[in-house]
Amino acid sequence: MDELTGNTCIICGETKKDGIHIVSEFICDDCESEMVHTDVQEEKYHFFIHQMKQIWMQRNA
Repeated sequence: MDELTGNTCIICGETKKDGIHIVSEFICDDCESEMVHTDVQEEKYHFFIHQMKQIWMQRNA
């Protein structure tokens, strides 16, 4: 993707420049940081799992 436009994060849906690519999807630095600091007992953890499943579902579709 063009560096000027950035990439759309599969977690927050925002377009950002910095982050990581997993398979063909993008996760922004902010979401990545929040994900690794979220305890498995928190509600947000389940949201992250749901969003991450999109990577594998799209790849296997």
